[in-house]
Amino acid sequence: MPNADGFVKTALVEVQEYVRLLGQTARALVTPPFYFRDVVEQFEVIGIGSLTVVLLTGTFTGMVLALQMGFTMDQFGARSMVGRMVSASMVKELGPVLTGLMVAGRVGSGIAAELGSMMVTEQIAALRALGTDPVRKLVLPRILAGFVMVPILTVIACAVGMVGAWVITVWQLRVASSVYWNSVVMGLYIQDVWMGIIKPFFLGFAIVSIGCHVGMRTRGGTQGVGHATTNAVVASSVAVIAVDFLVTKLLIALMY
Repeated sequence: MPNADGFVKTALVEVQEYVRLLGQTARALVTPPFYFRDVVEQFEVIGIGSLTVVLLTGTFTGMVLALQMGFTMDQFGARSMVGRMVSASMVKELGPVLTGLMVAGRVGSGIAAELGSMMVTEQIAALRALGTDPVRKLVLPRILAGFVMVPILTVIACAVGMVGAWVITVWQLRVASSVYWNSVVMGLYIQDVWMGIIKPFFLGFAIVSIGCHVGMRTRGGTQGVGHATTNAVVASSVAVIAVDFLVTKLLIALMY
C-alpha cells in the first residue's frame, strides 16, 4: 500500500520543480540569447503538425452536434435554432477543450518522449557541458509555440465545426442555408467569442509546460521514457479540464 507521506512529498517536489522550470523559462524569455530558429521550428511542429487531427475533430464534432441537436430541437418545433446551439457550444466550450485534448495527446506526449530520450541519453547534460542552457534552447521555444498555436488551432476547429454542422443541417435536417448562418450569428455574443479566444492561451501553456517538465524529469532509461510519455498525456489531459473550469469561472465573473 503506497505511503501517504511519501506521495505528498513527491507531489510537492514535482510542483516545486515545475514552478522552478517556469521561473527559468520566464528569465530566458527576457534575456539573450534567443533561439529564433528553434521557435519557428516548434511553431511548425505544434501548429502545422496538429492541423490534420484538429480539422477532423472539429468537423465531426460539428456534424454530431447538428445531428443530436436537430432531432432534439424537433421536439419543440425549433429545428431552425440548430445553428445557434452549435455555434455557442463550439466557440465557448467544445472547440477549446477538444483542441486542447487533441494537442495534449499528440504534442504533450511527443515533447515528453523527445526530452525524456535526451535526458536518459545524456544529450541535455552534453548541452550544459557545452555552455548551452537547455531551458532556453529546448523548453522556451516549445512553450512559446504552444501558447501561440493552440488558440489558432482552436479558431480553425470552431470554424470547420460550424461548416460540418452546416452540411448536416442543410442536407440531413432540410434547413435553409441562410437560416442556419443567421442562427449562428444570432447565437454568438461578443463575450462568447472572447471566452473562446482567451481560454486556449491558458490551455496551450499548460499542455506544453507540463510536457516539458515531465520530459526534463525523466529517469530510468527507455522504461522511464515510456512512463514519462504516459504521465505527460494523463497530466496534460487533466490539466486541460481543470484549467478550462478555472478560466471559465474567472471569465464568467469578469465578463457576464
